[in-house]
Amino acid sequence: MTYSFTAEVWEWTSRTSWFFVNLPEDQADDIDEQHRRRAAGFGSVRVEVTIGSTTWRTSIFPSTENATYVLPLKKAVRVAEGLEPGSSATVDLRVIVDD
Repeated sequence: MTYSFTAEVWEWTSRTSWFFVNLPEDQADDIDEQHRRRAAGFGSVRVEVTIGSTTWRTSIFPSTENATYVLPLKKAVRVAEGLEPGSSATVDLRVIVDD
C-alpha cells in the first residue's frame, strides 16, 4: 500500500526539537483501518519513505492532538532535502507489511 502527499514540515519542541509532517487525514484513516492490528509500540506503523532522492525506513505514529499519523523527519533527511519548518515536503510512503 503506497501513499503520496505534500505536507508542511513542523517542529515540536520539548527537551530537544523533533520535526514532522502530518499525513492527510483520509490517508491516515485508511492506514489505521488497514494496519491497526499490526501496530507496534505507541500504535506505530512501519513505513518506507521517499522524499526527493532520499529513501529510508521509519515508523509513523498516531497523534491524537493532530487527529492523524505523524511522520518524523530525521536530520539527515532534512539536510539532504533542504527541509525546514514551514517548507513543503512531497512524500511517497509505503506501509511495510512483511519484515
